[in-house]
Amino acid sequence: MMTDSSRSAASNGHAVSESQTELGELPAVGLDTDELAEWYESLDDVFHRYGPEEVRALLLELQQRASAKGVTGTASLTTPYINTIPADAEPSYPGDRKIERKIRSIVRWNAMAMVVQAARSGTSVGGHISTFASSACLVETGFNHFFHAPSKSHTGDFVYFQGHASPGVYSRAFVEGRLDESHLKNFRRELPRGQGLSSYPHPWLMPDFWQFPTVSMGLGPLCSLYQARFLRYLQHRGLLDTSQSRVWCFIGDGEVDEPETLGAITLGAREHLDNVTWVINCNLQRLDGPVRGNGKIIQELEGLFRGAGWNVLKVIWGADWDPILANDESGQLKKRMLEIVDGQFQKYVVESGSYIRQDFFGKNPELLKLVEHLSDDQIKALRRGGHDAQKVYTAYHAAVNHKGVPTVILAHTIKGYGLGESAEGKNTTHQQKKLEEDDLLKFRTRFELPLSDEEAKAAKFYKPDPSSPEVKYMLERRKELGGFLPVRKPTSERLTIPSFDQFQTALKGSVGKEWSTTMVLGRIMGWLCTDKNVGKRIVPIIPDEAQTFGMHTLFAQVGIYSSKGQQYTPVDAGQMVWYREETNGQILMEGINEAGAMSSFVAAGTAYANLGLNMIPFYVYYSMFGFQRVGDLIWLAGDSRAKGFLCGGTSGRISLNGEGLQHQDGHSQLIASSVPNLLAYDPAFGYEVAAIVQDGMRRMYAEDENIFYYLSVYNDGSFPMPAIPAGVTQEMICAGLYPLEPGVTAKKRAHRPQLLGSGPIMQYVLKAKQILSEKYGVESDVWSVTSYNELKRNAQAVARWNALHPDKKPKQSHIDQVTAGVTGPFISASENVQLVAEQIRQYLPGRYTVLGCDGFGRSEAREVLRRHFEVDAECIVFAALSALAKDGHFDAKRLPKVLQELGIDPEKVDPATA
Repeated sequence: MMTDSSRSAASNGHAVSESQTELGELPAVGLDTDELAEWYESLDDVFHRYGPEEVRALLLELQQRASAKGVTGTASLTTPYINTIPADAEPSYPGDRKIERKIRSIVRWNAMAMVVQAARSGTSVGGHISTFASSACLVETGFNHFFHAPSKSHTGDFVYFQGHASPGVYSRAFVEGRLDESHLKNFRRELPRGQGLSSYPHPWLMPDFWQFPTVSMGLGPLCSLYQARFLRYLQHRGLLDTSQSRVWCFIGDGEVDEPETLGAITLGAREHLDNVTWVINCNLQRLDGPVRGNGKIIQELEGLFRGAGWNVLKVIWGADWDPILANDESGQLKKRMLEIVDGQFQKYVVESGSYIRQDFFGKNPELLKLVEHLSDDQIKALRRGGHDAQKVYTAYHAAVNHKGVPTVILAHTIKGYGLGESAEGKNTTHQQKKLEEDDLLKFRTRFELPLSDEEAKAAKFYKPDPSSPEVKYMLERRKELGGFLPVRKPTSERLTIPSFDQFQTALKGSVGKEWSTTMVLGRIMGWLCTDKNVGKRIVPIIPDEAQTFGMHTLFAQVGIYSSKGQQYTPVDAGQMVWYREETNGQILMEGINEAGAMSSFVAAGTAYANLGLNMIPFYVYYSMFGFQRVGDLIWLAGDSRAKGFLCGGTSGRISLNGEGLQHQDGHSQLIASSVPNLLAYDPAFGYEVAAIVQDGMRRMYAEDENIFYYLSVYNDGSFPMPAIPAGVTQEMICAGLYPLEPGVTAKKRAHRPQLLGSGPIMQYVLKAKQILSEKYGVESDVWSVTSYNELKRNAQAVARWNALHPDKKPKQSHIDQVTAGVTGPFISASENVQLVAEQIRQYLPGRYTVLGCDGFGRSEAREVLRRHFEVDAECIVFAALSALAKDGHFDAKRLPKVLQELGIDPEKVDPATA
């Protein structure tokens, strides 16, 4: 027990540890000064003889020993508010810092100039200048010394740039000669295509330049982790040597508040992803003000990442601070650095050196003495670590050499650095588009750019001569690092896809059996994994629902990927189907994690462009937790030109009958229609699933179309799967609409109901046809609609062409062709909301009635639910007879009796609002 006298001895200033200084407290250790010094000496000795890793292991051992004796609270997740790597441990800088500073200045200027010129153009296209201004040193140090481009001997690094910093990346590409002045002049002016530059990183808009969309904040960090894990997946499966590749992700400190940013960081340590480096640009500001005005975002993030098992490197102070910190023998400066909140650090940016002297150093005479040799201007000019190339290089060097876990670098910067009084550090900085002429002149002078006053006022672009030392240096550094970045290089490889006949043969066993379309998809995936041409390229991605989907047989067949293998005996070992994990496993089992699984889909689906290797992802998930939950990631996949199959397992408002409101999906097909390069299908039969998957693989991997697919598949297996009807072709199926009896002539179909069905409701459409004939003497025809979305897109494109070419022979859409001579009426029924089928209303030649499942889902028996949503056979019959009556082909006076005969309650609740 500590005595009062020992407390007095400890508090009389003898030895103050950094952890105690961080808390602003004197030590509460009951040891006298000499004994405490012995502990310090022992620790220093271990450090010098064995290095930091052994010190870390020793401290962990001591912590565990203390815990075993009931001592709690022995660990701290944060360190003092200083650089993690001390000045005397910094490696020598490998480049010419003077030339690199000139290069940074040029890149900074052009990045700012393109936004200012765009703002002055009168187009209101906008732009952002402050993010890159704060991160220029961080990005340029990477370009000069770390970011490796893909080459014959290197699969390349993957750099996720901050979206708002895109002007800086364009500026460098301009100086390198990759872009010309016309591109910069047309920043954010992209029509006609190819003449300008996209606002942010968009592979869809700039397919030879950008690799990753990042401006939907939070998605870049999330995807970067799963990209790094996918690199290990390819390595462990023996498909590609990715051992040299590193994933770099630049993140804003405000961006960490997006749940997606930090939501998967435990993956990094769990999977030992030491091929990842995150650089968080801590300029302490988000869009409207401080990130943590009353706190310290760097300390907060340090605790989070250290708690998640990451290696954390803080780059807080520039070299100007090193001698000041070295003279801080009492620790008062470190204490003051820690106690100042971020909002006040922002205040220092816009204040004078005298204000900083008084407010920061003036709280303690010892602190004032530390800077008495500095003028106010020198105090004002003290740099933060993120603006010091030596400090940044030191952290990057340590990160790439750290083994076992990923590294995050927390770099202290100033938002709008160098932009002058109107922008630097202000709350309005993020939205700043223009600079006053005086600010432009000061910017020019501060960064020593060879521009006249008039050129500076005009924000003229500056590009040194190709023979200048700056350009030569840039090109030499990039040559040594494999070439230019960012760059997107799609492979020329084309895969040999199994034929549709082979697909049908593989599914022969399902014909006549009661299989759900989800089961059919599982059978197709398992069979494809055995194909000699594409088998190894299949990437099954499942978020912990394989047994729900009937796909757990894949576990034993191809194995579940695990970087650690299987270090336990699974409970189902010895059974035919068992949970088999292997380092070369093929399945990416992501757990209950749709966002992570979608990120894996993007990594696999873009491997053809980013790694030169075609991979074919099949991401199968509870359909309700796709577009509704991770729709932004699906949009990102479209922007990324990802390829592959998104598969909404257990689709429909009814098919998943016991799960109720939260799980029953009827709107994914509608949302899918909003993604321009996504083809969405809603098949009813196994042969349709086979036709669509084969066609998709052919188009994406044999013909290199930049598209991807969404399939609604269902778990209703209460009806037998038929063989493909005679006369039906794969082309008809994939076009989106075909008659189940192709041989019936249009003349025979005139003036009789045309029943359109999708998914499991097709069985009720077929039943409705039978009731109409047997009970009411009305003959009808049944059509399968595999994709309302594709029908609408095709018809819309044809209608547009016809409107713009009035002097040419009109083209015919697919709907025009297959419904020629058919008068209807047309009745549509599906488990989707009505708006899905409504897409084609204007293109049909007759009256159109749509039945769908609008409203929240319910848990009930399927038959009850189909009546509730008014899509069962009887409701389809009534809709057909009502439509005939309106066209004058059925006696309308009979309809009330028809309702009674069909058992339909006209006063029942409206399902749309139930």
